[in-house]
Amino acid sequence: MSDVSGAARNTERGRHETPTERWDRNWSDIQQELRIVQTGTQILAGFLLTLPFQQRFTMLSTSEEVVYLVLVALAVVITVVALSAVSAHRLVFRQRQKHDLVRAGNALLIAALAASALLFSGTVLFVFDVVIGDVGGIVGGVVVFLGTAALWVSIPLALRRTRRDG
Repeated sequence: MSDVSGAARNTERGRHETPTERWDRNWSDIQQELRIVQTGTQILAGFLLTLPFQQRFTMLSTSEEVVYLVLVALAVVITVVALSAVSAHRLVFRQRQKHDLVRAGNALLIAALAASALLFSGTVLFVFDVVIGDVGGIVGGVVVFLGTAALWVSIPLALRRTRRDG
């Protein structure tokens, strides 16, 4: 009975799907978004991991080395968080818990995105600091962080306020 009422509610929203179909669609969306986050993070992590093998790396200050190590650790954390959704899926496979998986996947994706914003701004801070100095690094990092916050938080919140769907 709840599937029928759920299907009826979804029909009113312009979709003709059961609650189970909706959870499947939501999970597919989360998987695709996690792939994007994971790919970007892995590319950036690969870049970071090549730096110690460059001659100029030995000239880093202690604070630059700390920032570098924090960035590497952050890249690893993001990768682990993104992959944890895959692990959760494997462990609850065929347990009829897609709704729980979607909720957990959503939380993991939001955490990965928040950490990615820090990783991207921290990487800009690090590179600008090495190339043009402390002030340039701080300015570059802050600009990237604020830009990311504007694009990833402000725009979606504005879209929520102006929602036109039924």
